[in-house]
Order: sequence, then C-alpha cells, then structure tokens
Amino acid sequence: MNPSIVKDNKLIGDFWGGFAAMLVAFPSAIAFGVTIFAVIGPSHAGIGALAGILGTIALGLIASAVGGTNRLITAPCAPAAAVLSAFAIQLVQQGTNPTTIVLMLTVLGLLAGVIQIVLGTAGIGRLIRYIPYPVVSGYLSGVGLIIIGSQIPKLLGAPAGTPWWQATLALEHWQWEGILVGLVTISTTLLAPRVTRLLPAVILGLIMGVGTYFGLALLDQGLLVVEGNRLIIGPLAGDTSGLIQAVTGRWQDLGELRLAEIGHLLIPALTLAVLLSIDTLKTCVVLDAITRSRHDSDRELKAQGLGNIVSACIGGMPGAGQMGATLVNHTSGGQTRVSGMLEGVFALIAFLILSPLITWIPVASLAGILIVVGLRMIDWHSLNLLASSWTRFDFVVIVAVVVTALAFSLIAASAIGIGLAMILFIREQLASTIIRGKGYGNSRFSKQRRSRAEMKILEQQGDQTVIVELQGSLFFGTKDQLYSAVEPELGTCKYFILDLRRVQGVDVSAAQVLIQIRDTLMEREAFLIFTSLPRELPNGRNIAQFFDQMEITTFTSQVQVFPEIEDALEWVEDQILGEDSTMQAEEDPLDLHEMDLFKDRKEETLTALEACLEQRAYQAGETIYDVGEEGDEIFLIRRGSVRVVVPVSGTAGHHIASYGRGDFCGGMSFLDRQVRVTRAIAFTDVDLFVLKRGQFDTLSEEHKRLAVNLLEAIAGVLASRLRYSHMEMAALRS
Repeated sequence: MNPSIVKDNKLIGDFWGGFAAMLVAFPSAIAFGVTIFAVIGPSHAGIGALAGILGTIALGLIASAVGGTNRLITAPCAPAAAVLSAFAIQLVQQGTNPTTIVLMLTVLGLLAGVIQIVLGTAGIGRLIRYIPYPVVSGYLSGVGLIIIGSQIPKLLGAPAGTPWWQATLALEHWQWEGILVGLVTISTTLLAPRVTRLLPAVILGLIMGVGTYFGLALLDQGLLVVEGNRLIIGPLAGDTSGLIQAVTGRWQDLGELRLAEIGHLLIPALTLAVLLSIDTLKTCVVLDAITRSRHDSDRELKAQGLGNIVSACIGGMPGAGQMGATLVNHTSGGQTRVSGMLEGVFALIAFLILSPLITWIPVASLAGILIVVGLRMIDWHSLNLLASSWTRFDFVVIVAVVVTALAFSLIAASAIGIGLAMILFIREQLASTIIRGKGYGNSRFSKQRRSRAEMKILEQQGDQTVIVELQGSLFFGTKDQLYSAVEPELGTCKYFILDLRRVQGVDVSAAQVLIQIRDTLMEREAFLIFTSLPRELPNGRNIAQFFDQMEITTFTSQVQVFPEIEDALEWVEDQILGEDSTMQAEEDPLDLHEMDLFKDRKEETLTALEACLEQRAYQAGETIYDVGEEGDEIFLIRRGSVRVVVPVSGTAGHHIASYGRGDFCGGMSFLDRQVRVTRAIAFTDVDLFVLKRGQFDTLSEEHKRLAVNLLEAIAGVLASRLRYSHMEMAALRS
C-alpha cells in the first residue's frame, strides 16, 4: 500500500479519534474543576470550570507530544478531583484565605508534576505497575465514593462545604429544579449507550441536562438570570481574556505563600502524583492489551509530569491518562499520539467558541455526570472475592483502603495501602510452599551410567541420600517452613542435597537456618551439598557470594557445592561405590574380553570381532559424534568418560548421560541406522573401540551366534537405561 495513503488514513483516524475523545473529556474536566473550586465558594465555580478546560488543553498538547503511548488521552481526572477537593475542604475549614487556597491548589498540581518526573527518571514507573490489585481497587473505589459524596450536595442544591449526609437530611436546602436536572443527566448518561453510540453518553447526558434546565426556565424566568444564580456555573472569567489572566494572574500572589506552607504540600503532592501515575499506567496496560503494543512506563510518567507542570503554570488542574476518553479515541479511529494532541486542540477551540455557553451549564448536571463517573470507578467485581476463603483477605484489604480514604484521607489510605501491600506479599509467600520436591538416591540417579552390579548397590544404599528442591524466596517468613520440612531427614541421611536452581531470594534469617542444618549434619559426619546456586537473582544478588560471606560453604569440607544436581549425584554415587572418578583417566585401556558385553565369549570369536574394530583416541573436550550426522557406529569405551548432550540454543547443551570405562555409546544409530540425535563429547581423554554396522553385518554371516548375542546385549543395556530413566521421571513428578 502507498505510504502516503497509510499516513492519510492515520491522520483521518487521529482527527476523529481526537474529536470524539474531546467530547468525552471536555465536560468531565469542567465537572472536575467545578467540584474542586466550588468548595471555596459558589463564586469560584467558574474558576474551577476554567481550570478544568485549561487542564484539558495543556495535558492534551504536552503529555501526548512528549509521551510515547499511542492513542492515550490525558485529561483532568477523578483521582485529581478527589485529592484536590479534599485538600480544599481542609483549607476552608482552617479559615484559609480563598486567594491563598487557589494558589496552594496550583502549587500542589505543580509539585505533583515534578514528583512524577522524578519517579519516571528514577525508573519507578515500572514498579508502580506492581502495586497489588486489591490496593489499586481500594484506591479507585475510595475515590469513586469520595466523588459521589462530594456531588450529592451539589445535586441537592445544598450550600458549598455541606457534608453529603447533612445535605441529604436538610430538606429545606433542596432545590427541586437542580435535582430534576441532575436526575435527567444521570438517567441519560446511564441509558444512552443502550440506545445509540453515535455520541458519547456524557455528551448526551449533558445536552439533556441543559435542555431540562432551559425547559424549567420557561416556567421560571429567574433561571435565565446569571447574577447570583447558584444553579449554573456562571461566568468563566469574562471572555477569552480570561485565558491570559489565568496564565499570569494567580502567580502574582506567589509571594504570599510561606516556605512552611509549601512544605505541607509535599505529602499531598506525593499522594496525588502516585494516584495519577497509577491511573495513567493502568490505562496504558489496558491499551497495550487491546492494541498488542507495549508502553514505556518511565517515559510516560515524565510526559505526564511535564503536562501537569504546564497545566499548573497556566491555571489548569492536573490529570492523568483517562480510561474512558482513551477507549473512545481508539474505537473512533485514533492510532497515534497525534490523536491526543488533536484532543487538546479541539478543547482549545471549544473553549474559544463555547465560552459564553459554558456559563449556562447547570451545576447539578455536572454533578450528575460525576456521580456516574464515581459509580463506574467503584470496583463492583471485588464483591466476588467474598465467594472464596482464599480471596476474602483481599476483599478486607480493599475495604480497609476504602474506609481509610473515607474516614481520614487519601493520604492515610496511601500509607495503609502500602502497608497492606507488604502484608499481601508476605501472605502470598507463606501460603506457597518453598519445597518443590523431595527425592532419594535409590530412585533418582546421576547421568553417569553404571553397571548392573553398581546400580544394585545404589538401589540398596541410595536411601542415605536425600534430594530437596527448593523454590521461591527463602526469608524470615519461610525459614520455619524450610526447617520443619527437612528436619526429619537430618538425623538419618548421610548426604543431604539442596537444589537451589529455582530460588528467587535468600535473606540472613534463612541463611541462619542453613547454618543450623549444616551444623546438625556435621555432628553426624554427614554432608551438606548445594547445587545450582544462582549467580544472579532478580534483585541482583549473587547467592554464591552471599553464602561465602555468611561462611555457609567455606566453613568445612563437609559442605560441597556443585554447578548442577547431576554433578552432585555423580559425586555421591562415587562415594557410595567407593570409586575415585579422577583416577579413571589414568587406568589402562580395557581389552575386548574385559568388557561386560563380551565376557565368556570364545577366544576365536573375539579374535574375529577384534579384527573388525577400529581403535580411536579423543582428547578431553573433543566431539566424538554430533547431532544430525549420518553414522551407524557403536563406540565401546576402553578408557575415560564420554558425556552425551542434547544441544540447546545459547548453552553448551543439556546433559542427558555419561558413560564410563567398559560401557558404550551410539547404540541407537547402530541398531536403527538413523542420523544422530545427540552429541557425544570426550569428558576426559578416551580410548575407544569402534564397530561399524557394515562390518558387523559381514561378521554376522560367519558368526551368527555372536551377532545375536551382541544385539541382545546392546538391547538389554538400552532397555536398562530406559527403565532407570522412567524411574527418574517418576521421582521428579512426585
């Protein structure tokens, strides 16, 4: 397809997506702004509406231009309205001057933006995504209830600052006109999606609310008077000159703020920054799932912070990535960041054109819109958590965060949420077992292939070896579980193997338990064996170095460390069998009659067979045969050890077996004449007898009994190997 056509299609999609998103974000922003500033006094409702509009313009232009998330719409949001209105109420109750309140709200938004940039620069954006779902659910549900509670007085027509319960009981303050307008707005907003999706439900709700207001004005001409009319927003600050005044006016009073007052803003600013960041990143995660893309959390936080700083500087309210507006943008054709910037441009055009009309928007209609927003923020699905005992504590966490937010503040809820997040983590760790599996040496063997006599010894004496596979985090919360799980074995075993391959962390408390295990085994002259010590955990810690530091592995020779569990098992088996594998390379090569396959054969038969054999020698590390090679030879090991591996991308290969002096490898291809599926490597210097299938077939014509016996012997050994492999697999599953 022509690139210019694709580009044009994207621009068209971004145009309509940005326009549709503005229709959703614009009225909501006005409502959020009015919610915050109306707390100061009815005369400040217009300033609040203007703050919401300016925030929409600044955030749309700046955050979308700097951020890297396509289709994301940034605008004033409910968490910002909840935090700022609660802060404004507190200042009003303290008797703070209205001008100072307006300025402190502006500085609060500015500080929140700065904190977001710091969080993004420090890489905290990736961590915020890991806040547990119950904590985020509690935050959002708490914000939703706060929004609803703050709008009930406006819906009923109660004086500014009246708590919702008082407004509900004070029937003398109710204004039936506003109640009717609000109920019409709520009903339309909730029911509109069932009727049509040509226009956003918020727009239809607002249109119906405004229409209802002017319908009532036909009965009461006093509703058409702007001056002193508490049912409408009122003037935004004059005409378009209000925009310039908003940019420059309030900063003239900056000198009135004392340093101590700015210091008191830090905690609310941190709470606001975290809530806005969570709201944004939650929207980004949902957008990633829908569009199969990936966002850059840290870059997005810095962009959001810059947008909030610019918004504060021009008198706008802060905001975040809005879920509703973003999804509308996506479904309306938005494809790139340009759609977000166009949303800001359309908001500016709407402000310049519709400024006189915004004056007549009923406060109750905006309250109705926000009540719907609050209802949708409440996580009703969390009630399902009550159905299971496994999730009831998660529901308790949600309720605790919500209650704290309502009874105290979102700041206190932040602290409770962080504390409960830690409890959730510890609970999850305690609920999961750190023992992945437990086995014994008579059911799990090394990759070193042994003779039948040796295997019989290992089966009889293997129960003195205990293999414990650990997983997860070994820390103060799981140390008792660790010791309780292994304590019964410490008094009976001689070799105690701990496989740490799947361990994600070890703290000092768990290290002390390992020291206790070591000392208990030392008293009985038993061995503690560690395998697969992670060199780098997710937290960057090197367990091998940590164990050295704690003197767990360097204290005594009765503590052994091996890179893989197979190496540990091979060492233990050698101890049980009384062998010294390091001496194998120095032994003399076996003659043919000394190998198990050819014992008790007639001398003339062996002489005929030996004439068909080729002698080869390989140095340690050399490849004897490789995957995909065509070969029908069988390799009889006279001296040394051969390791057989299956190649794995990016590694040296997965070790599947080791064969020593007197054994053989390559038997499968010798039997079926198929290409090799494994790689054989000389683990030590090796000497081999090599028998090719063609030579064997020639020999079998004269020595049929030898041929049959040899094939039976090879098949018997292969069957024995397969049987022990099945035993190992069964042990791993248990």
